[in-house]
Amino acid sequence: MSLFVSLRKEILQQWRTARLLIAAAVLIVFGMSSPLLAKFTPQILQSVPGAEEIGALIPTPTIMDAVGQYVKNTAQFGVILAFLLTMGAIAVEKEKGTALMMLVKPLPRSAFVISKFLATAFTFTISVAVAGLGAYYYTSLLFETPAALPWLLMNLLLLANIFFYIALTLFYSALMRSQAAALGLAFGSMLVMNLLSISKKIAVLLPDSLLQWGAQTALRLPGNPNWTGLGVTLCLTVVLVSGAWLVFRKQEL
Repeated sequence: MSLFVSLRKEILQQWRTARLLIAAAVLIVFGMSSPLLAKFTPQILQSVPGAEEIGALIPTPTIMDAVGQYVKNTAQFGVILAFLLTMGAIAVEKEKGTALMMLVKPLPRSAFVISKFLATAFTFTISVAVAGLGAYYYTSLLFETPAALPWLLMNLLLLANIFFYIALTLFYSALMRSQAAALGLAFGSMLVMNLLSISKKIAVLLPDSLLQWGAQTALRLPGNPNWTGLGVTLCLTVVLVSGAWLVFRKQEL
């Protein structure tokens, strides 16, 4: 019951602080504009003085360009938003003393941490769902209608990727007393993973490998499903949320 009450409070906080609206607005804009950019980029370049030759060299856009643009934009801005909306989830409450007030009620620290993750995950689920519907509509309008189930699976893989970065930032937010430090560590960890992805054997195990799988799924391209990468991503997400609780449990507020 304490988890439900804390989760309800966190979801209301997501709305009152406009975090839900911000995440939804950003992802919807870039999600819906992705097929439009894919379709009209050649024409835009050809209309720019001095860039006509570049525009003429770009092949005729296809649904592959629309899906690729959507996955890239949603993943990039989703991760940025995950960093920004989660970096202060615990660190700021420790700094301001509001965490202590919540825990006096009493609220178990596990419920406090888990509700933070679930509320942020809820925000991104709503945002990606609406962005995905918008991108689906414009892709169907400008190119061809993608298969509905593969499109849904692609968006679920995008969410799994974003959930990992939420958990990563939440862990650092619990570990540090400064949201700036939490953001720096989360961003640094992402850079390390990007370096590790140079190795193909390691790359398939990293959360970002889900993006390629998602695009292949939506386009029905041949390729083996990366269940291992999905399993590792989900396990790491659980480990990071659990780690955030373990770290937070031992801290004096």
